[in-house]
Amino acid sequence: MKKIKVAPSILSADFCKMAEAVCDIKVWGADIVHCDVMDGVYVPNLTFGMPMVKSLNRHTDLPLDAHLMIIRPERYVEQFCEAGADIVTFHPEACQSEETAHKALGEIRDAGKKCGVAVNANMPAEIALPYLDEIDILVIMTVQAGFGGQSFKPECLKKAEFLKAEASKRGITFDIEFDGGVCPSNAAQCKDAGATVLVAGNAVFKSSDPAAAIFSMQLPL
Repeated sequence: MKKIKVAPSILSADFCKMAEAVCDIKVWGADIVHCDVMDGVYVPNLTFGMPMVKSLNRHTDLPLDAHLMIIRPERYVEQFCEAGADIVTFHPEACQSEETAHKALGEIRDAGKKCGVAVNANMPAEIALPYLDEIDILVIMTVQAGFGGQSFKPECLKKAEFLKAEASKRGITFDIEFDGGVCPSNAAQCKDAGATVLVAGNAVFKSSDPAAAIFSMQLPL
């Protein structure tokens, strides 16, 4: 039976125990490891880069999803692929131009990885329209990108519904990932809006029973 995939964000893990965190994620039954890459420019926070992704790759066989919240992501997509990321997504408005965004998606695909674009909470759904035919995954931010632990913004779900309808018109499909404030209590809302992947940080790492939290979000599709 096909189910929603859950991708715990290691941004919510103990940074002194990152290797343990990715091992725990697999034991708890998660499907993907989500890596929030922030540069302190596109978003007002700094996290980590390619060396961390490369290190994490040595400690897990789960897919690594690198979400690039950085300026000019096109400069780094190949390096993240080489570091071991299996999925690379970025915010198209952070690219130098639409042309370079298209080129970056092509470079990710050429590296044999999955690619995608992300729609930030303060951006219109239309920002993703030029790229729908090229992506494997569409990320809908349900908080403003930059920090973990924010409250879920249900109004962002409408963006996914709009873009899913557009994809249907074009006869294309891709995964839809919701990222930000996702937890067991809103997982069904996300599913109804088209989610196939859920990113959850505090809902997993701060839970008294992380395995149960993950299982409760792996809803049948």
